[in-house]
Amino acid sequence: MKEKRISFGQGKGSLTHNNREFMADNVDPLRTPQNITFVRQPIGEAYDQLFAESTTRYNAKQKRNDRKVHGSYYEHLFGIKPCNTVRTAADKRKSFYEDVVQIGKREDSGYGTEDFQLVADCLKEYMESFQDRNPNFYVFNAVLHMDEATPHLHIDYIPVGHYKRGQDVQNGIAQALKEMGYGEGKQAIARWRAAEVEVLNAICLEHGIKPLAPEKARGTLEIPEYKEKRKQADELAEQNAQVEAELSEKQAKSEKLDAQIEKKTATVNAIMSYLPDLEKDNKVEEDCLAIRQELDSLLDGKLSIMKHKDDIIAKVEKLGKIAAKAADASHKKSHTIFALREQLDKTAKESSDNWHKSMERSGRINELSRENAELRVQNDAQAEFISIFKSREPQRYAEVKQVYENIQAQREQEVQQSTTRKKKSWGLE
Repeated sequence: MKEKRISFGQGKGSLTHNNREFMADNVDPLRTPQNITFVRQPIGEAYDQLFAESTTRYNAKQKRNDRKVHGSYYEHLFGIKPCNTVRTAADKRKSFYEDVVQIGKREDSGYGTEDFQLVADCLKEYMESFQDRNPNFYVFNAVLHMDEATPHLHIDYIPVGHYKRGQDVQNGIAQALKEMGYGEGKQAIARWRAAEVEVLNAICLEHGIKPLAPEKARGTLEIPEYKEKRKQADELAEQNAQVEAELSEKQAKSEKLDAQIEKKTATVNAIMSYLPDLEKDNKVEEDCLAIRQELDSLLDGKLSIMKHKDDIIAKVEKLGKIAAKAADASHKKSHTIFALREQLDKTAKESSDNWHKSMERSGRINELSRENAELRVQNDAQAEFISIFKSREPQRYAEVKQVYENIQAQREQEVQQSTTRKKKSWGLE
């Protein structure tokens, strides 16, 4: 069985072209006599036939002159005398609608092919029953063109709807579709077209043609332009198929490469989160060493400690901040972030031990409490570092935190035991 594509779309709506009052370049005048005209009625006459009586009834009910329809119903809607092109009213109603129906293409059904007359017969059969199927679409002009490349129908009709309010018979496509059983809403016209295509499909099958899905309408393109566009579309479709296959292969390779890059990037980021900045590392060590040396000189003897107490506290605090900053930037070579925290704790503990010893010599234990308060400030700086690390590496933070808490608990236990022993040695318990 032969396969042919059906085209069922909205036409431009030019009665002068349809009735060959104007000859386009794609028309063969020698074959024009072969065209079949099913109906040809002037649109003004069709409007009078459909709506004149309804207009008269409507005017008879109106008590105010400004509410009456003056002139013909066509002039009332469109503001001009009846013409051979589609006019649109202020409320979006069109003076008439046109559908263009075609079976096959020039290559398989055009003039000179064996199926030229076959598709023309199918279209003729379809048109002969169109008005009976669609009583609310009044066909006032219908022509089967045989003088162009491929046989096709131009069906021009006026939608007729019946209303309870206003004029009882009006031009109204929504109401016409509803009365013919296609429902309401934007999909009503689509349902109607689908039903008409089914009728055409059945006719084609009876004549040995297997119909393919309808093509999209060519809209307002002229025939030569439409054919050129369709040819370009076919060529593009072929190219697109090849390009899509190539792109699919490249995309698969690209995705594989992306996965490899992402994996390597994650590895590099993990390493960089631990590696020190060597250029800054030496500077941090020098600063820490200088402060430690200053502290050693200040802690040299009881009198020196008492005299330079405030300066000692300030330098201990500064030392803690430098260590915290180094940890935050991952500047300590060959150490993890938490190793830096342990080094900071060790430095603070050494300073604290030296201070404790000086307090023990002077017998002023109350100074120990004050220094503990100052150390809490230092711990706040350390806490800020922990917060930054937690926000940047939450998973790693959670894993290491558990280990650190175990170490810290053990350290606190040792410190508590040491403090208890010292109090006993001082006779405070």
